[in-house]
Amino acid sequence: MIPLSRRHLLQTFAAAMTAGVALPIHANERFRRINPRIKGISLSAYSLRPHMQWWKGKRTSGKMDMLGFLDYCADLGVEAAELTSYFFPAPLDKSYLNKVKRRAHVLGIDISGGAMGNSFAYEPQSEEGRSASGHFRSWIDHFADLGAPAVRVFASSGKPKQATEEQVIENVVANLEIALPYAEKRGVMLGLENHDILKNIDHLVRILGQIDSPWLGVTWDSANLEPTPDPYAELARIAPYAITAQLKVMTNVNGKPTPADLPRLLQILKDAQFSGYVVLEYEEKEDPYEAIPKFLTQARTAIASMD
Repeated sequence: MIPLSRRHLLQTFAAAMTAGVALPIHANERFRRINPRIKGISLSAYSLRPHMQWWKGKRTSGKMDMLGFLDYCADLGVEAAELTSYFFPAPLDKSYLNKVKRRAHVLGIDISGGAMGNSFAYEPQSEEGRSASGHFRSWIDHFADLGAPAVRVFASSGKPKQATEEQVIENVVANLEIALPYAEKRGVMLGLENHDILKNIDHLVRILGQIDSPWLGVTWDSANLEPTPDPYAELARIAPYAITAQLKVMTNVNGKPTPADLPRLLQILKDAQFSGYVVLEYEEKEDPYEAIPKFLTQARTAIASMD
């Protein structure tokens, strides 16, 4: 077992105490890294959503399919790609997944992870819960076939009407306890994104503390937070759990979009001993083809300047 550095322990403890909610006792032990480092840059397919051919099973006016997205990643010179379920054709057969997997390998692009639009907010035995579970399993199978090591999942992208936050959290925990053994069987880690109800970092930390599984971590999103004067302190609280990390052009200060401090975000990940790709996810109004190369240059400069 690799001992954690005293500096890392103190930083994590300080971030938690500043926020007023202690991290679960196992937060520093779940994902121990040897020689932690930023491995490179990945691009999320969601960044190209205005140009994609498919959206949640329906054809669009877009021209780019998932193979074209991988070609674009190669043209940009990024090292990896994050594949989003929304943009795959429907119906989806394994031959198409095999083509995507082959294209990525031939281009030298790693599949850093996947992303699905699931919901764990319904009671597991309800009709909605069973449907959501089927959707989850089918996409875990697809991403496992693609060789994705981790998949971004949502807690509550959809939720029961009139359900309280407490009921939703209880349902999320119950569904994760069912979902995680299946994900482990397929060799895929689950990263809960700080999104929807989990923009409240207290809720996210609570769920992580209730489920002690090495297959559950966080998809660390640099922008999705409830209004707070210091988003960086909130992000530091969950960075020790990050198994994937998404960087965005903007973050939110007191609920208002504000240009992100990329070096500061990367330093938070470094202090938490994150290892892996950082995923660029572009969501702003400028056309992605114009904006992404500039965003990529900013991210590369920030990584190169890290101490």
